[in-house]
Amino acid sequence: MTTLDPLACALFLIGAFVLAGLAHSAWLRTAVSQRLAIPLDGGARVRGRRVFGDNKTVRGFVVMIPAASLAFVVLAALLRRIAPGVAGGLWPLTLGEMAALGAWAALGFMLGELPNSFVKRQLDIAPGAAPRTPSARIVTFLIDRYDSILGMLVVVTLVAGVPWATWAYVIVLGPPIHWSFSVLLYQLGVKGRPA
Repeated sequence: MTTLDPLACALFLIGAFVLAGLAHSAWLRTAVSQRLAIPLDGGARVRGRRVFGDNKTVRGFVVMIPAASLAFVVLAALLRRIAPGVAGGLWPLTLGEMAALGAWAALGFMLGELPNSFVKRQLDIAPGAAPRTPSARIVTFLIDRYDSILGMLVVVTLVAGVPWATWAYVIVLGPPIHWSFSVLLYQLGVKGRPA
């Protein structure tokens, strides 16, 4: 049985999601993606408020899941070729299994954002808007950085196992990288604010 290297697993997950995030950012700028801006909640309401709002749409899932799947395969294949020692510290999976793990990880990443969106809608915070109070802005900023990362880690842990130290590395290194993608999407005009 292979012993997972916590740092190698963390860097692999972060690297794969950086690649998938770049594809996701490029996709969101296309006219084709605009046609898939179909709200996940279909306009449904709870207590008179939208479940997730207009910003949580089908178009994110359409590209993020296959992009992460491909990123897991490409990164695993590349590491096996140029850094077999590092690859030996990862999950002992075939490339097909790596593709499936990437798809599961991306699904967890995307689903991880939904509870936060639900809570914000129930608190009357408009999609893409900041809360009114400074303390609420800080809290939502932090939750926005961690929700999808935690969703991804939970799913990967359930599907393939993740050392606790990998969780620690990803929780420390992931949020600044996630925030940089929010800034990139803001600069590309996809998001209304860089938070």
